[in-house]
Amino acid sequence: MKTLRNYVQLIGNLGQDVELKEFESGMKKASFSVATTDHFTNNKGEKSEKTEWHNVIAWGNLAEKMTDSLGKGDQVLIQGSIAHRKYEDNSGVTRYVTEIVAGEYLKIAKN
Repeated sequence: MKTLRNYVQLIGNLGQDVELKEFESGMKKASFSVATTDHFTNNKGEKSEKTEWHNVIAWGNLAEKMTDSLGKGDQVLIQGSIAHRKYEDNSGVTRYVTEIVAGEYLKIAKN
């Protein structure tokens, strides 16, 4: 059960093409966003939906594979973990980011 302590699985659609960045060290990082939508009935009995956007990153060979095989609008299953980080922007303001660090993915075929 150790592996389930920080485990995420999402099924959603890419909001944009995967962006690949290569660092001076040669390490590669892919980043993109995935939208997940929940459908529900609100307290007035009306059908509603809520869409959440998730920032996803991947490293190394996985980053390259995702860049080559995924594009805006594709439906994908992502398995990974949640990571939090903070940084200081150019104005000196501390910013906080939550990301899904992908470990595996599966592109879901369109019907």
